[in-house]
Amino acid sequence: MTLNLFRKKTFRHGVHPPEHKDQTNGLPIRQFPFAPVIILPMSQHIGAPSKVIVREGQEVMRGQLLAEADGYVSVPTHAPVSGRVRKIGNVPTISGQMTTGIYLEPFPGASQAVCAGTPVDLDTATPDAIRDGIQRAGIVGLGGAAFPTHVKLKVPEGKTCEVLIINGIECEPYLTTDHRVMLEQAGDIFTGMRYLLKATGASRAIIGIEANKPDAADHLSREMPTDLPATVEVLPVKYPQGAEKMLITALLGREVPSGGLPIDVGVVSVNVATCAEIGRLLPTGRGIQERVVTITGPGVEKKGNYLIPIGTPLRFVLEQVGASERISEVYMGGPMMGVAVSNLDISIVKGTSGIVVFPEEDVWHPEKVYPCIKCGACLDACPLSLNPSQLGILAKHESYDLMAEDYHLMDCFECGSCAYVCPSNIPLTQYFRIAKRTVKQRRAKA
Repeated sequence: MTLNLFRKKTFRHGVHPPEHKDQTNGLPIRQFPFAPVIILPMSQHIGAPSKVIVREGQEVMRGQLLAEADGYVSVPTHAPVSGRVRKIGNVPTISGQMTTGIYLEPFPGASQAVCAGTPVDLDTATPDAIRDGIQRAGIVGLGGAAFPTHVKLKVPEGKTCEVLIINGIECEPYLTTDHRVMLEQAGDIFTGMRYLLKATGASRAIIGIEANKPDAADHLSREMPTDLPATVEVLPVKYPQGAEKMLITALLGREVPSGGLPIDVGVVSVNVATCAEIGRLLPTGRGIQERVVTITGPGVEKKGNYLIPIGTPLRFVLEQVGASERISEVYMGGPMMGVAVSNLDISIVKGTSGIVVFPEEDVWHPEKVYPCIKCGACLDACPLSLNPSQLGILAKHESYDLMAEDYHLMDCFECGSCAYVCPSNIPLTQYFRIAKRTVKQRRAKA
Protein backbone atom coordinates (compact mmCIF):
# COMPACT_ATOMS: atom_id res chain seq x y z
CA MET A 1 0.00 0.00 0.00
CA THR A 2 1.00 3.60 -0.50
CA LEU A 3 0.39 6.83 1.40
CA ASN A 4 0.43 9.77 -1.01
CA LEU A 5 0.61 13.27 0.49
CA PHE A 6 -0.70 16.56 -0.93
CA ARG A 7 -1.25 16.03 -4.61
CA LYS A 8 -1.03 19.40 -6.33
CA LYS A 9 -4.22 18.77 -8.25
CA THR A 10 -7.42 19.77 -6.49
CA PHE A 11 -10.83 21.09 -7.45
CA ARG A 12 -11.46 24.70 -8.40
CA HIS A 13 -12.71 27.31 -5.94
CA GLY A 14 -14.22 26.25 -2.59
CA VAL A 15 -14.02 27.89 0.84
CA HIS A 16 -12.30 27.40 4.19
CA PRO A 17 -14.82 27.70 7.04
CA PRO A 18 -13.60 27.16 10.65
CA GLU A 19 -13.36 23.43 11.28
CA HIS A 20 -14.35 23.09 14.98
CA LYS A 21 -13.41 19.40 14.87
CA ASP A 22 -11.04 19.40 17.83
CA GLN A 23 -13.99 19.21 20.23
CA THR A 24 -14.77 15.59 19.31
CA ASN A 25 -12.10 14.15 16.98
CA GLY A 26 -10.21 12.68 19.95
CA LEU A 27 -13.27 11.16 21.62
CA PRO A 28 -13.84 7.43 20.99
CA ILE A 29 -17.19 6.05 19.85
CA ARG A 30 -19.53 5.31 22.77
CA GLN A 31 -22.76 3.31 22.87
CA PHE A 32 -25.92 5.37 23.35
CA PRO A 33 -28.77 4.11 25.59
CA PHE A 34 -32.15 3.02 24.25
CA ALA A 35 -34.92 5.62 24.36
CA PRO A 36 -38.26 4.75 26.02
CA VAL A 37 -39.81 4.77 22.53
CA ILE A 38 -38.06 4.29 19.19
CA ILE A 39 -39.73 6.07 16.26
CA LEU A 40 -38.86 4.65 12.83
CA PRO A 41 -39.95 6.56 9.70
CA MET A 42 -40.40 4.33 6.68
CA SER A 43 -38.97 7.06 4.46
CA GLN A 44 -35.33 7.30 5.57
CA HIS A 45 -33.79 7.14 2.13
CA ILE A 46 -34.08 8.39 -1.42
CA GLY A 47 -36.64 6.28 -3.27
CA ALA A 48 -39.80 4.42 -2.28
CA PRO A 49 -40.45 4.15 1.48
CA SER A 50 -40.15 0.78 3.18
CA LYS A 51 -43.34 -1.32 3.33
CA VAL A 52 -44.43 -2.28 6.87
CA ILE A 53 -44.83 -6.04 7.42
CA VAL A 54 -45.43 -6.12 11.21
CA ARG A 55 -48.63 -5.35 13.13
CA GLU A 56 -49.43 -3.30 16.19
CA GLY A 57 -48.85 -5.21 19.42
CA GLN A 58 -46.36 -7.61 17.82
CA GLU A 59 -43.18 -8.49 19.73
CA VAL A 60 -40.00 -8.23 17.68
CA MET A 61 -36.33 -9.06 18.17
CA ARG A 62 -33.45 -6.70 17.58
CA GLY A 63 -32.40 -6.95 13.94
CA GLN A 64 -35.76 -8.40 12.85
CA LEU A 65 -37.23 -7.17 9.57
CA LEU A 66 -39.97 -4.63 10.28
CA ALA A 67 -40.52 -3.31 6.78
CA GLU A 68 -39.40 -4.64 3.40
CA ALA A 69 -38.07 -2.78 0.39
CA ASP A 70 -40.90 -1.57 -1.84
CA GLY A 71 -39.15 -1.79 -5.18
CA TYR A 72 -35.62 -1.60 -6.50
CA VAL A 73 -34.85 1.95 -5.34
CA SER A 74 -35.84 1.18 -1.77
CA VAL A 75 -34.40 -0.59 1.27
CA PRO A 76 -35.89 -2.47 4.24
CA THR A 77 -36.05 -1.33 7.86
CA HIS A 78 -34.88 -3.49 10.78
CA ALA A 79 -35.66 -3.34 14.49
CA PRO A 80 -32.90 -1.45 16.34
CA VAL A 81 -34.10 -2.92 19.64
CA SER A 82 -36.10 -5.89 20.94
CA GLY A 83 -39.54 -4.73 21.99
CA ARG A 84 -43.21 -4.37 21.16
CA VAL A 85 -44.75 -2.48 18.25
CA ARG A 86 -46.80 0.10 20.11
CA LYS A 87 -48.26 1.86 17.08
CA ILE A 88 -48.08 2.16 13.31
CA GLY A 89 -49.03 5.64 12.14
CA ASN A 90 -47.78 9.02 11.05
CA VAL A 91 -44.41 10.24 12.35
CA PRO A 92 -42.73 13.65 11.87
CA THR A 93 -39.70 14.03 9.60
CA ILE A 94 -37.01 16.65 9.17
CA SER A 95 -38.73 17.94 6.02
CA GLY A 96 -41.73 18.99 8.09
CA GLN A 97 -43.94 16.41 6.43
CA MET A 98 -45.51 13.40 8.13
CA THR A 99 -44.82 9.89 6.90
CA THR A 100 -45.75 6.36 7.86
CA GLY A 101 -43.68 5.04 10.73
CA ILE A 102 -43.40 2.48 13.52
CA TYR A 103 -43.41 3.31 17.24
CA LEU A 104 -41.37 0.60 18.98
CA GLU A 105 -41.29 0.20 22.78
CA PRO A 106 -38.11 -1.57 23.97
CA PHE A 107 -38.27 -4.45 26.42
CA PRO A 108 -36.62 -3.31 29.68
CA GLY A 109 -33.63 -5.41 30.64
CA ALA A 110 -33.69 -7.54 27.47
CA SER A 111 -30.41 -9.06 26.23
CA GLN A 112 -30.73 -7.20 22.93
CA ALA A 113 -29.03 -10.01 21.02
CA VAL A 114 -29.14 -9.31 17.29
CA CYS A 115 -30.90 -11.54 14.79
CA ALA A 116 -28.63 -12.81 12.02
CA GLY A 117 -29.77 -13.35 8.47
CA THR A 118 -28.25 -14.99 5.41
CA PRO A 119 -24.50 -14.26 5.25
CA VAL A 120 -22.96 -13.12 1.97
CA ASP A 121 -19.82 -15.19 1.42
CA LEU A 122 -17.19 -12.95 -0.14
CA ASP A 123 -15.35 -15.77 -1.89
CA THR A 124 -18.37 -17.28 -3.66
CA ALA A 125 -20.84 -14.38 -4.00
CA THR A 126 -21.47 -12.85 -7.41
CA PRO A 127 -21.67 -9.05 -7.84
CA ASP A 128 -25.46 -9.37 -8.00
CA ALA A 129 -25.51 -11.38 -4.77
CA ILE A 130 -23.40 -8.73 -3.03
CA ARG A 131 -25.72 -5.96 -4.17
CA ASP A 132 -28.74 -7.99 -3.06
CA GLY A 133 -27.11 -8.52 0.33
CA ILE A 134 -26.47 -4.79 0.69
CA GLN A 135 -30.12 -4.06 -0.10
CA ARG A 136 -31.33 -6.71 2.38
CA ALA A 137 -29.16 -5.07 5.05
CA GLY A 138 -30.92 -1.76 4.46
CA ILE A 139 -27.66 0.07 3.77
CA VAL A 140 -27.80 3.58 2.33
CA GLY A 141 -25.23 6.36 2.01
CA LEU A 142 -24.30 7.26 5.58
CA GLY A 143 -22.56 10.49 4.60
CA GLY A 144 -25.92 12.23 4.55
CA ALA A 145 -27.40 11.60 1.10
CA ALA A 146 -29.09 8.31 2.14
CA PHE A 147 -29.14 7.02 -1.45
CA PRO A 148 -29.60 3.21 -1.54
CA THR A 149 -26.07 1.84 -1.88
CA HIS A 150 -26.98 -1.22 -3.95
CA VAL A 151 -28.35 1.07 -6.69
CA LYS A 152 -25.14 3.10 -6.79
CA LEU A 153 -23.08 -0.09 -7.20
CA LYS A 154 -24.98 -1.29 -10.27
CA VAL A 155 -22.73 -0.37 -13.19
CA PRO A 156 -24.91 0.44 -16.24
CA GLU A 157 -24.48 -1.55 -19.42
CA GLY A 158 -21.78 -0.03 -21.57
CA LYS A 159 -20.02 1.57 -18.58
CA THR A 160 -16.97 0.34 -16.66
CA CYS A 161 -15.88 1.08 -13.12
CA GLU A 162 -12.11 1.54 -13.13
CA VAL A 163 -11.62 3.06 -9.67
CA LEU A 164 -13.45 2.66 -6.37
CA ILE A 165 -13.14 5.76 -4.17
CA ILE A 166 -13.73 5.45 -0.45
CA ASN A 167 -14.68 8.91 0.76
CA GLY A 168 -13.13 9.70 4.14
CA ILE A 169 -12.87 13.45 3.55
CA GLU A 170 -15.56 14.62 6.01
CA CYS A 171 -15.08 18.31 5.19
CA GLU A 172 -18.22 19.50 6.99
CA PRO A 173 -17.35 21.62 10.06
CA TYR A 174 -17.86 20.06 13.51
CA LEU A 175 -18.41 16.47 12.27
CA THR A 176 -15.92 13.72 13.20
CA THR A 177 -18.00 10.58 12.61
CA ASP A 178 -15.97 9.31 9.67
CA HIS A 179 -12.71 10.22 11.43
CA ARG A 180 -13.52 7.96 14.37
CA VAL A 181 -14.80 5.18 12.12
CA MET A 182 -11.47 5.17 10.26
CA LEU A 183 -9.57 4.95 13.55
CA GLU A 184 -11.76 2.34 15.23
CA GLN A 185 -13.25 0.22 12.44
CA ALA A 186 -10.38 -0.29 10.00
CA GLY A 187 -11.01 -4.03 9.72
CA ASP A 188 -14.63 -3.48 8.70
CA ILE A 189 -13.54 -0.85 6.16
CA PHE A 190 -11.09 -3.25 4.50
CA THR A 191 -13.67 -6.06 4.41
CA GLY A 192 -16.22 -3.66 2.95
CA MET A 193 -13.73 -2.60 0.28
CA ARG A 194 -13.32 -6.21 -0.80
CA TYR A 195 -17.09 -6.56 -1.24
CA LEU A 196 -17.25 -3.24 -3.11
CA LEU A 197 -14.37 -4.06 -5.44
CA LYS A 198 -16.05 -7.32 -6.38
CA ALA A 199 -19.49 -5.73 -6.77
CA THR A 200 -18.25 -2.94 -9.06
CA GLY A 201 -15.48 -4.77 -10.91
CA ALA A 202 -13.01 -1.98 -10.09
CA SER A 203 -9.36 -2.97 -10.26
CA ARG A 204 -8.19 -0.60 -7.53
CA ALA A 205 -9.41 1.58 -4.69
CA ILE A 206 -8.38 4.92 -3.22
CA ILE A 207 -9.21 6.09 0.29
CA GLY A 208 -9.34 9.89 0.20
CA ILE A 209 -8.63 11.68 3.50
CA GLU A 210 -8.08 15.36 4.26
CA ALA A 211 -4.87 16.52 5.91
CA ASN A 212 -6.63 17.38 9.18
CA LYS A 213 -6.93 13.64 9.91
CA PRO A 214 -3.28 12.50 9.80
CA ASP A 215 -3.82 9.86 12.48
CA ALA A 216 -6.58 8.21 10.42
CA ALA A 217 -4.46 8.29 7.25
CA ASP A 218 -1.46 6.80 9.07
CA HIS A 219 -3.59 4.14 10.77
CA LEU A 220 -5.31 2.93 7.59
CA SER A 221 -2.03 2.99 5.67
CA ARG A 222 -0.29 0.88 8.32
CA GLU A 223 -3.14 -1.61 8.69
CA MET A 224 -3.90 -1.99 4.99
CA PRO A 225 -3.70 -5.69 3.96
CA THR A 226 -0.91 -6.26 1.46
CA ASP A 227 -3.25 -8.10 -0.93
CA LEU A 228 -5.78 -5.26 -1.08
CA PRO A 229 -5.24 -3.13 -4.24
CA ALA A 230 -5.72 0.18 -2.48
CA THR A 231 -3.91 3.39 -1.59
CA VAL A 232 -4.49 6.14 0.95
CA GLU A 233 -4.28 9.66 -0.45
CA VAL A 234 -4.13 12.76 1.77
CA LEU A 235 -5.48 15.98 0.29
CA PRO A 236 -5.24 19.60 1.42
CA VAL A 237 -8.16 20.80 3.54
CA LYS A 238 -10.82 22.61 1.53
CA TYR A 239 -14.60 22.65 1.56
CA PRO A 240 -16.57 20.98 -0.12
CA GLN A 241 -13.93 18.39 -1.01
CA GLY A 242 -16.16 15.62 0.38
CA ALA A 243 -18.65 16.08 -2.46
CA GLU A 244 -18.01 13.11 -4.72
CA LYS A 245 -17.63 15.16 -7.91
CA MET A 246 -15.05 17.38 -6.22
CA LEU A 247 -13.20 14.40 -4.76
CA ILE A 248 -13.03 12.68 -8.14
CA THR A 249 -11.49 15.82 -9.63
CA ALA A 250 -9.03 16.18 -6.76
CA LEU A 251 -7.89 12.53 -6.82
CA LEU A 252 -8.04 11.67 -10.51
CA GLY A 253 -8.24 14.96 -12.41
CA ARG A 254 -11.48 13.79 -14.03
CA GLU A 255 -14.55 16.01 -14.27
CA VAL A 256 -18.02 14.49 -14.06
CA PRO A 257 -20.06 16.05 -16.90
CA SER A 258 -23.05 18.30 -16.24
CA GLY A 259 -26.02 16.11 -15.41
CA GLY A 260 -23.75 13.08 -15.26
CA LEU A 261 -22.72 10.55 -12.64
CA PRO A 262 -19.31 9.38 -11.37
CA ILE A 263 -19.64 6.18 -13.39
CA ASP A 264 -19.52 8.36 -16.54
CA VAL A 265 -15.81 8.86 -15.75
CA GLY A 266 -15.23 5.28 -14.60
CA VAL A 267 -15.65 5.83 -10.86
CA VAL A 268 -17.87 4.64 -8.02
CA SER A 269 -17.60 6.61 -4.78
CA VAL A 270 -18.75 5.29 -1.39
CA ASN A 271 -18.64 6.99 2.01
CA VAL A 272 -16.17 5.37 4.43
CA ALA A 273 -18.81 4.73 7.12
CA THR A 274 -21.04 3.07 4.51
CA CYS A 275 -18.09 0.90 3.51
CA ALA A 276 -17.53 -0.09 7.15
CA GLU A 277 -21.19 -1.09 7.56
CA ILE A 278 -20.97 -3.28 4.47
CA GLY A 279 -17.93 -5.01 5.95
CA ARG A 280 -19.63 -5.41 9.32
CA LEU A 281 -23.08 -6.56 8.24
CA LEU A 282 -22.70 -8.71 5.12
CA PRO A 283 -20.61 -11.49 6.71
CA THR A 284 -23.47 -12.13 9.18
CA GLY A 285 -26.44 -11.16 7.04
CA ARG A 286 -27.62 -8.65 9.62
CA GLY A 287 -29.47 -5.41 8.94
CA ILE A 288 -28.38 -1.94 9.96
CA GLN A 289 -29.82 -0.95 13.36
CA GLU A 290 -27.52 1.86 14.55
CA ARG A 291 -25.00 4.34 13.27
CA VAL A 292 -22.24 6.63 14.57
CA VAL A 293 -23.35 10.24 15.09
CA THR A 294 -21.26 13.23 16.17
CA ILE A 295 -23.10 15.32 18.78
CA THR A 296 -21.39 18.64 19.33
CA GLY A 297 -21.66 22.41 19.27
CA PRO A 298 -21.49 25.11 21.95
CA GLY A 299 -24.93 24.11 23.22
CA VAL A 300 -23.88 20.55 24.18
CA GLU A 301 -22.29 19.56 27.49
CA LYS A 302 -21.37 15.92 26.75
CA LYS A 303 -19.95 16.23 23.26
CA GLY A 304 -18.87 13.04 21.54
CA ASN A 305 -19.23 10.40 18.86
CA TYR A 306 -22.04 8.03 19.76
CA LEU A 307 -23.32 4.76 18.34
CA ILE A 308 -27.02 5.57 18.36
CA PRO A 309 -29.95 3.24 17.58
CA ILE A 310 -31.76 4.40 14.46
CA GLY A 311 -35.13 5.81 15.42
CA THR A 312 -33.94 7.45 18.65
CA PRO A 313 -35.95 10.69 19.13
CA LEU A 314 -33.89 13.87 18.93
CA ARG A 315 -35.44 15.20 22.14
CA PHE A 316 -34.16 12.14 24.05
CA VAL A 317 -30.70 12.55 22.51
CA LEU A 318 -30.46 16.16 23.63
CA GLU A 319 -31.59 15.27 27.15
CA GLN A 320 -28.89 12.61 27.43
CA VAL A 321 -26.03 14.85 26.27
CA GLY A 322 -26.99 17.82 28.42
CA ALA A 323 -28.14 20.32 25.80
CA SER A 324 -28.41 23.95 26.83
CA GLU A 325 -31.76 25.26 28.01
CA ARG A 326 -31.21 28.24 25.71
CA ILE A 327 -31.20 26.22 22.50
CA SER A 328 -31.69 28.44 19.48
CA GLU A 329 -30.81 26.16 16.55
CA VAL A 330 -30.23 22.44 16.16
CA TYR A 331 -28.76 21.13 12.92
CA MET A 332 -29.00 17.58 11.67
CA GLY A 333 -25.79 17.28 9.73
CA GLY A 334 -23.24 20.08 9.77
CA PRO A 335 -23.83 23.83 9.62
CA MET A 336 -22.98 24.06 5.90
CA MET A 337 -25.15 21.35 4.35
CA GLY A 338 -27.23 20.24 7.31
CA VAL A 339 -30.83 21.24 8.02
CA ALA A 340 -31.99 23.30 10.99
CA VAL A 341 -34.75 21.24 12.60
CA SER A 342 -38.13 22.70 13.51
CA ASN A 343 -39.32 19.78 15.64
CA LEU A 344 -37.38 17.96 18.37
CA ASP A 345 -39.69 14.93 18.05
CA ILE A 346 -38.06 13.79 14.81
CA SER A 347 -35.73 10.79 14.96
CA ILE A 348 -32.17 9.84 14.19
CA VAL A 349 -32.32 8.21 10.76
CA LYS A 350 -29.80 6.36 8.62
CA GLY A 351 -28.54 9.55 6.99
CA THR A 352 -27.95 11.44 10.26
CA SER A 353 -24.20 11.98 10.50
CA GLY A 354 -24.22 14.71 13.13
CA ILE A 355 -26.21 16.89 15.50
CA VAL A 356 -24.86 20.39 16.11
CA VAL A 357 -26.50 22.51 18.81
CA PHE A 358 -26.23 26.29 19.18
CA PRO A 359 -27.57 28.39 22.08
CA GLU A 360 -29.03 31.83 21.43
CA GLU A 361 -25.80 33.69 22.16
CA ASP A 362 -23.89 31.74 19.49
CA VAL A 363 -26.33 32.33 16.63
CA TRP A 364 -25.89 35.28 14.31
CA HIS A 365 -29.08 36.64 12.80
CA PRO A 366 -28.45 39.04 9.92
CA GLU A 367 -30.38 42.25 10.41
CA LYS A 368 -31.12 42.63 6.74
CA VAL A 369 -30.68 40.97 3.36
CA TYR A 370 -29.16 43.48 0.96
CA PRO A 371 -29.32 43.54 -2.86
CA CYS A 372 -26.60 41.71 -4.78
CA ILE A 373 -23.64 44.04 -5.37
CA LYS A 374 -22.14 41.91 -8.17
CA CYS A 375 -18.91 41.43 -6.18
CA GLY A 376 -18.29 37.97 -7.66
CA ALA A 377 -17.45 36.33 -4.33
CA CYS A 378 -20.01 33.57 -4.93
CA LEU A 379 -18.56 32.83 -8.38
CA ASP A 380 -15.10 32.46 -6.84
CA ALA A 381 -16.51 30.11 -4.17
CA CYS A 382 -18.74 27.83 -6.26
CA PRO A 383 -16.93 24.51 -6.82
CA LEU A 384 -18.98 23.83 -9.95
CA SER A 385 -18.27 27.24 -11.51
CA LEU A 386 -21.96 28.10 -11.62
CA ASN A 387 -23.22 31.69 -11.40
CA PRO A 388 -24.94 31.85 -7.99
CA SER A 389 -25.47 35.60 -8.32
CA GLN A 390 -27.53 35.26 -11.50
CA LEU A 391 -29.30 32.18 -10.15
CA GLY A 392 -30.24 34.11 -7.02
CA ILE A 393 -31.72 36.99 -9.05
CA LEU A 394 -33.73 34.54 -11.16
CA ALA A 395 -34.89 32.71 -8.01
CA LYS A 396 -36.27 35.94 -6.55
CA HIS A 397 -38.36 36.33 -9.71
CA GLU A 398 -39.34 32.63 -9.59
CA SER A 399 -37.84 32.01 -13.03
CA TYR A 400 -37.16 28.42 -12.05
CA ASP A 401 -37.35 26.80 -15.48
CA LEU A 402 -34.87 29.33 -16.88
CA MET A 403 -32.54 28.58 -13.96
CA ALA A 404 -32.64 24.89 -14.77
CA GLU A 405 -32.41 25.13 -18.54
CA ASP A 406 -29.84 27.90 -19.05
CA TYR A 407 -27.94 28.15 -15.77
CA HIS A 408 -27.53 24.48 -14.72
CA LEU A 409 -29.48 24.81 -11.47
CA MET A 410 -29.86 21.05 -11.11
CA ASP A 411 -26.08 20.58 -10.99
CA CYS A 412 -25.99 22.51 -7.70
CA PHE A 413 -25.55 20.15 -4.74
CA GLU A 414 -26.35 22.84 -2.16
CA CYS A 415 -22.94 22.96 -0.49
CA GLY A 416 -23.61 26.46 0.84
CA SER A 417 -20.29 27.99 -0.25
CA CYS A 418 -22.01 30.84 -2.09
CA ALA A 419 -24.19 31.82 0.86
CA TYR A 420 -21.19 31.54 3.19
CA VAL A 421 -19.21 34.22 1.35
CA CYS A 422 -22.09 36.53 0.33
CA PRO A 423 -21.56 40.00 1.90
CA SER A 424 -25.22 40.87 1.27
CA ASN A 425 -26.48 37.99 3.46
CA ILE A 426 -28.51 36.57 0.58
CA PRO A 427 -29.74 33.05 1.50
CA LEU A 428 -28.73 31.63 -1.87
CA THR A 429 -28.73 27.97 -0.83
CA GLN A 430 -32.30 28.23 0.46
CA TYR A 431 -33.36 29.91 -2.78
CA PHE A 432 -31.82 27.09 -4.78
CA ARG A 433 -33.44 24.37 -2.67
CA ILE A 434 -36.87 25.88 -3.27
CA ALA A 435 -36.15 26.29 -6.97
CA LYS A 436 -34.90 22.72 -7.42
CA ARG A 437 -37.87 21.30 -5.55
CA THR A 438 -40.25 23.28 -7.76
CA VAL A 439 -38.49 22.19 -10.96
CA LYS A 440 -38.63 18.53 -9.90
CA GLN A 441 -42.34 18.79 -9.12
CA ARG A 442 -43.06 20.43 -12.47
CA ARG A 443 -41.09 17.79 -14.34
CA ALA A 444 -42.85 15.00 -12.46
CA LYS A 445 -46.24 16.42 -13.42
CA ALA A 446 -45.15 16.81 -17.03
